[in-house]
Amino acid sequence: MPHDKTHRQHLTSSKSLVTTYEETRAGFVTLALEKNRRATPFIEEARALKAAASNISTPATLVNISGIQAALLTAAGVSNKAAGHMEHQDKEEAIQILIKQFLEPAGSNFVEELVFRFLLTRGDALGGSMRNVGGAIAQRKLTRAIIATLSVAGISYDWLSTKSNSWIHGSGDDPDIEFEAKGLSWSNGSLNRTVRYNLTVPFLKKNVDLCLFNCHYQELSVSYKNPAFYIALGELKGGIDPAGADEHWKTAGTSLSRIRLAFDNHGLSPHLFFVGAAIENSMAEEIWDQLEDGTLSNAANLTDTNQVASLCRWLCNL
Repeated sequence: MPHDKTHRQHLTSSKSLVTTYEETRAGFVTLALEKNRRATPFIEEARALKAAASNISTPATLVNISGIQAALLTAAGVSNKAAGHMEHQDKEEAIQILIKQFLEPAGSNFVEELVFRFLLTRGDALGGSMRNVGGAIAQRKLTRAIIATLSVAGISYDWLSTKSNSWIHGSGDDPDIEFEAKGLSWSNGSLNRTVRYNLTVPFLKKNVDLCLFNCHYQELSVSYKNPAFYIALGELKGGIDPAGADEHWKTAGTSLSRIRLAFDNHGLSPHLFFVGAAIENSMAEEIWDQLEDGTLSNAANLTDTNQVASLCRWLCNL
């Protein structure tokens, strides 16, 4: 691919890429709000459990209440995943241990103890899901920016639903589409383009955060196996903590080098790009040098909406 320095449309130097203190602070606030959003179902479940358990006088009779067995198992420290591998007898034993060792010693406060232990296990599950939240936020931001670019250009699109695993025609007024989309597809004149997130590239045998294909989504199941259909591939790092910035860039850099080598073996050089939320000075200089010498085709700081919009316009016009 010819090196046209498109990145200069939104970057003037390596300093343009560096995440400011204000953006870092705003990023942590966004993470806190996301954690609260994801915790809401757990809080409501805990309230429902408390209401159901408040009508009894002894912990032993909890097992007689209809519809709370799964919650009792959770309070016993058994995750949903672990529960799927347990026999009915094992589950009953776990609940009995919960009652004997923790709820009965709590005396009249056994309901509070039950709810606390339920939330403790749910909190572990929430912590696990939050480890990947940076990538999810990055994906959402790019999805929304791509849709905005297409809408402004009057180009219709289809999106791939995570829930149904089917392609749906975009109506243009879907407010929460970015929470569920794992792919986008559009046609501009004679050009067909499809974006897929978190795709395992067969000839690479690795997961790539974003792939842009020269095909309609109906052809993707065949096209993604052919290196010639890849137009651009990118690494997205949405983690905002400055302490992990360099490690994120090292991981992304290794992945991009692996991608470059795999395509080079096929005589191809698709566009490669990087989008990150936490970008420190030293890594910003490395990224800028790679942009200037053509190793990278584009890059953007995820916390800068103008940079993200510019990069997505570039993607949509490839």
